[in-house]
Amino acid sequence: MTFALRMHCQVIIDRVFTKYPFFGSRQIAAYLRREGTVVGRHRVRRLMARMGLEAIYKRPRTSQPHPHHPVYPYLLRKMQIDRPNQVWCADITFVPVKNGFLYLVAITD
Repeated sequence: MTFALRMHCQVIIDRVFTKYPFFGSRQIAAYLRREGTVVGRHRVRRLMARMGLEAIYKRPRTSQPHPHHPVYPYLLRKMQIDRPNQVWCADITFVPVKNGFLYLVAITD
């Protein structure tokens, strides 16, 4: 891509992003196609990253600890683990699916 074309695309992307700061690369590329400027989503994404633009949206707060819950120390830091059944570990998370989400639990010895 030539420098002049890249600068032209950056000016157009900046104009659209200023008007719609919640648009990501897909929406900006679709908007530009409707306006008659043919540019791919990946090029828009790359130019947005180069310009330091990121869509404004409410991000999920899935791992926010409650402020009143205590933070416990890590008790295994200097412990030598050398046999089975000495230490167990478990974690839980959720996996998004079509109609909501499922819980996933992992337990290791």
